[in-house]
Amino acid sequence: MAKSRTIYICTACAAESPQWFGKCPNCGTYGTLEEQMLSSNNNPLTNRGGWQSNTRTHGKTEGPAQPRISQRFSQITQLEQTRFNSGYIELDRVLGGGIVPGSLVLIGGDPGIGKSTLLLQAAHQLAQRLPRILYVSAEESGQQIKLRAQRLGVGVVEEETNGNGKKKQATLETQNIDHHLYVLPETDLEEILRELESLKPQVAVIDSIQTLYFAALTSAPGSVSQVRECTSALMQVAKRENITLFIVGHVTKEGAIAGPRVLEHLVDTVLYFEGDRYASHRLLRSVKNRFGATHEIGIFEMVDHGLVEVTNPSELFLGSRDDASPGTATIVACEGTRPIVVELQALVSPTSYASPRRSTTGVDYSRLQQILAVLEKRVGIPLSKLDAYVASAGGLGVEEPAADLGIAIAVVASFRDRVVDPRTVLIGEVGLGGQVRLVSQMELRLKEAAKLGFKRAIVPKGQVYPDDTGLEIIPVGKVIDAIIAAIPQQRPYSEGMALDEEDEQSFSEDN
Repeated sequence: MAKSRTIYICTACAAESPQWFGKCPNCGTYGTLEEQMLSSNNNPLTNRGGWQSNTRTHGKTEGPAQPRISQRFSQITQLEQTRFNSGYIELDRVLGGGIVPGSLVLIGGDPGIGKSTLLLQAAHQLAQRLPRILYVSAEESGQQIKLRAQRLGVGVVEEETNGNGKKKQATLETQNIDHHLYVLPETDLEEILRELESLKPQVAVIDSIQTLYFAALTSAPGSVSQVRECTSALMQVAKRENITLFIVGHVTKEGAIAGPRVLEHLVDTVLYFEGDRYASHRLLRSVKNRFGATHEIGIFEMVDHGLVEVTNPSELFLGSRDDASPGTATIVACEGTRPIVVELQALVSPTSYASPRRSTTGVDYSRLQQILAVLEKRVGIPLSKLDAYVASAGGLGVEEPAADLGIAIAVVASFRDRVVDPRTVLIGEVGLGGQVRLVSQMELRLKEAAKLGFKRAIVPKGQVYPDDTGLEIIPVGKVIDAIIAAIPQQRPYSEGMALDEEDEQSFSEDN
């Protein structure tokens, strides 16, 4: 009888340890060691051998140094990778221009965010152009997938002709789609590998990797060893048969993909499906891409029949410019190579507690604290005893430094109870000395603002920008210069905390 031994594997770095520690000896993460039982049987999948098997000495060779199997870089044949479309422009954008044959794409997200819905709809679109698409469901039965497909309009869907209960058959086009789309409800890895080698689909969806299991391992599905071995075996088949794999991954309560960190290193592309389940829009963000740029985003909207693409995302995150209110400013944020116009809202009010409260939605909290300190120290606005709330329209996460100037102007406009010109965009990074620093991709930002009908742009002094944007460019070097240019000299809407004309004049003279 084969003996088994116990080891402890870190869920963060997949390092193995013979005994349990509170902190991983390799990566130093606390509470990540999990117990695993290993059998002494030699298994070809679990004992592959590592770099040591290739570094054994085979005796001393005579003569000059010669390569054995390595090639010069110039000898490698360059093959043109022909991408194909997924049927969704937003998904193709995040992937870098389309799907690369033989690539592995990992999609993670919170439960119920729409990962399975997106991939089932994408499989439906791909089945219209490719002969074989496989959808492996390890969490749902075939009947459950069919019910969800009928709601989304995927596959053969029967439609009522009138109110008497009679139904008509699916159209010829829908039947052809159904013939190209295959469904496999299975959790056994060996069965899935045999189906992939037999069917040889162009694209396969694995939903999800944490529910697959390899019978040769004694650990439970979703453990470190199971996820690692299943992903590695799927990767070998995909590369050998040139199959594109979309793998769904569960996330932990911290938002990271469950399982070993090596899972994200094995795949070619890592996508995160983000969004508030109570909001309609969803963001598909790229955090790793071997075939394109990272930090690209695709925007979808959840409707009653599934996910639809948002063709103009700037209108989604841009408030109504006809009904302007104090404390709002408009910025142009860049997610990868995509510019998005976002409205920022700020509210400054007297605090009711000993220490003022700071709150952000979609904006980095530490950046707000830094900007408030700069406004008080360099501009002279007393904000240390006031509550400050800043939010982005639609809840879009704006983390880049180019949004600093918009946050500062929105806070000052709320403090003085003034309205910023709704046709003005603000782009710039705020330094600790009160200066406005240069930002990248200014040409893309200005063109996006001009396309949406903006008239003015307040940018850092010395920034290079094209002359044919059609915008009035106002370069500023200091935050106080941007405040004077962005906030017009008008009477405040309410007395409240607004400065009178004498205070405003002294405020401008002092700064």
